[in-house]
Amino acid sequence: MPSRLAGQNTRFDRVAVQFGMANLSLVYGLRLLPEGELESVGSGSITLKNGREEHVTLHLLEGSKEEIEAQLKESIDAFFDIYPEIQ
Repeated sequence: MPSRLAGQNTRFDRVAVQFGMANLSLVYGLRLLPEGELESVGSGSITLKNGREEHVTLHLLEGSKEEIEAQLKESIDAFFDIYPEIQ
């Protein structure tokens, strides 16, 4: 898990201060394919209301249904651990 330095000014920190952390939007997508069918994973993109385009990192989870569910839960938990200011 990436570490953050105390006082590090990230884009999320600036947004949190600007908007007071009311509500958030989480962008995600899911697609199940047979094992071995995937050639590559690229990046997704989103367009904000201000016209800026941002990139979304895509992740690949493989295994049984139970393994994928466990990995997904762990990934979501780790994502929110990156932002301790979200409670």
